[in-house]
Amino acid sequence: MADKEAGGSDTGPRGERRARVLRLRLAVQGKDEARSDPRPATAGRANDADPNVSEQQTFLVVVAIDFGTTSSGYAYSFTKEPECIHVMRRWEGGDPGVSNQKTPTTILLTPERKFHSFGYAARDFYHDLDPTEAKQWLYLEKFKMKLHTTGDLTMDTDLTAANGKKVKALEIFAYALQYFKEQALKELSDQAGSEFENSDVRWVITVPAIWKQPAKQFMRQAAYQAGLASPDNSEQLIIALEPEAASIYCRKLRLHQMIELSGKAAVNGYSASDTVGAGFAQAKEHVRRNRQSRTFLVENVIGEIWSELEEGDKYVVVDSGGGTVDLTVHQIRLPEGHLKELYKATGGPYGSLGVDYEFEKLLCKIFGEDFIEQFKIKRPAAWVDLMIAFESRKRAAAPDRTNPLNITLPFSFIDYYKKFRGHSVEHALRKSNVDFVKWSSQGMLRMSPDAMNALFKPTIDSIIEHLRDLFQKPEVCTVKFLFLVGGFAEAPLLQQAVHAAFGDKCRIIIPQDVGLTILKGAVLFGLDPAVIKVRRSPLTYGVGVLNRYVEGKHPPEKLLVKDGTRWCTDVFDKFISADQSVALGELVKRSYTPAKPSQLVIVINIYSSEHDAVSFITDPGVKKCGTLRLDLTGTSGTAVPARREIQTLMQFGDTEIKATAIDVATSKSVKVGIDFLNY
Repeated sequence: MADKEAGGSDTGPRGERRARVLRLRLAVQGKDEARSDPRPATAGRANDADPNVSEQQTFLVVVAIDFGTTSSGYAYSFTKEPECIHVMRRWEGGDPGVSNQKTPTTILLTPERKFHSFGYAARDFYHDLDPTEAKQWLYLEKFKMKLHTTGDLTMDTDLTAANGKKVKALEIFAYALQYFKEQALKELSDQAGSEFENSDVRWVITVPAIWKQPAKQFMRQAAYQAGLASPDNSEQLIIALEPEAASIYCRKLRLHQMIELSGKAAVNGYSASDTVGAGFAQAKEHVRRNRQSRTFLVENVIGEIWSELEEGDKYVVVDSGGGTVDLTVHQIRLPEGHLKELYKATGGPYGSLGVDYEFEKLLCKIFGEDFIEQFKIKRPAAWVDLMIAFESRKRAAAPDRTNPLNITLPFSFIDYYKKFRGHSVEHALRKSNVDFVKWSSQGMLRMSPDAMNALFKPTIDSIIEHLRDLFQKPEVCTVKFLFLVGGFAEAPLLQQAVHAAFGDKCRIIIPQDVGLTILKGAVLFGLDPAVIKVRRSPLTYGVGVLNRYVEGKHPPEKLLVKDGTRWCTDVFDKFISADQSVALGELVKRSYTPAKPSQLVIVINIYSSEHDAVSFITDPGVKKCGTLRLDLTGTSGTAVPARREIQTLMQFGDTEIKATAIDVATSKSVKVGIDFLNY
């Protein structure tokens, strides 16, 4: 990135750096008065209405983990130096033609199901195993998508390893997070010159904004299992929404840190026609030369891009990653530059994995689906090699490319195909009707540029269609900027398609080092979680209650007569509506009374719907999605009041739904839990 160097771990004398970190540590740990300093990175946001927030917890450092579908990484910032963001140490390994600023989201377990390695180390070790031995090891990649695609996600959801064996998803996510925790603490300890405690760290984990509550809760449970935080100290961990994190970082951009695709103005001296191809290539080269510094300076104030924004201006963030594409619409609030979400997050499974899936379909067409399925099971490591070879070629695809792209087929593919079919790979290519893929004498598949571009088309078409739908919304049609972020945003084909479709509607901006945008933004979010002031609820939430039966208003089949009183059953008591605007810290209050004064636990079912107009929990599209559990043990004194009232306060304006409760008679806190996984 073209930022100024700022004394990170690759710059400045090591002794000086160590002294600085020790000063930071002493400032926070050694002086009581330092703990009372008002700072952004504190747990337990100040909230007058929240009786459970007593004193704020202070952290020495914020570490953000960008847990991606295809690649992952971490970055951190010391709370005393929030303008410096340090990106993690370089990873061992890497692929030709692929940047290794982050590491592949791949994990390897031993045949005994114990954690062995993560990232490049996992991939390289697995690749070097004997094919027979490799079948015993459990290798997993791109497993994050399972949390998005599983409708009935639970703590017992399984993942399938490359060898076909099943393993608990929670275990794999916990192993991965534990790995990042150990790497980050080791790097921080090396910098400080002494052991760095986990309690010094506020952790931030990124998730797609379109994920539903169960997936967010699952990620939190995995983090607890990995030891990042605990249910008793839940504020040590923040779940950040990926496009929100990108948006927070984009606010800070200076002109030399971005590339503009739209034709409204030239930035960096590139006109729109230059930028889609040459401009971005130049920028990437600039980034590559600057990669030795892993420390980035961010503006204390809002970056130059915002100097053109006025109060109330809107922009769209398109986060296109490996698995999903997330779209968020924000409005700027001046002078502080706080953000307000204008339309609920939308998107879908249109990440770059879609291109891999099209390549697999192409291989099935040429070599037969039966062979490809068998090859994946019998030679799992070779299949991984083939997809790595495809990945580097995929990144070379461009709108104006004229020369073919060569993909090396592993020897075991060629060998296994001959055994399986009784004829050669070359013969299969000649026989197939796929004329844009040829066989080269060097043992490679030779794809024409058009053939490669065709693999991108379904995924890019889905993204453009989704954006078109979004631009139809009245809240969105007047946006000034479109920020294209995430790993897939590096693809010139996607850039060109977005520019062609929307270049005349708004200015299209791509941050340099676009794959790290979310990571850096997540650090900024951890330093100041209150920067997003208003969000939109993705769903309508409520509970089922009994109301007095009103003749003519309520349907007869809902009538229940109890002790001479006529009740209407299954009434949907709405907490919040889909796409409703919710301010940070805004509370929904409800009071509940136990059926008997001696009752110790109240469990209330929570229902959700994508629709706004919901009357009953039995309406079409209404689903039970979780439970609200109030634990009343230890809240009352010796005398149990005749009628107990438990006041529940629910918060919907954060990245996760939270709840607190008090026993009105005793003013004591009631232990409360919202569970979207086990209900």
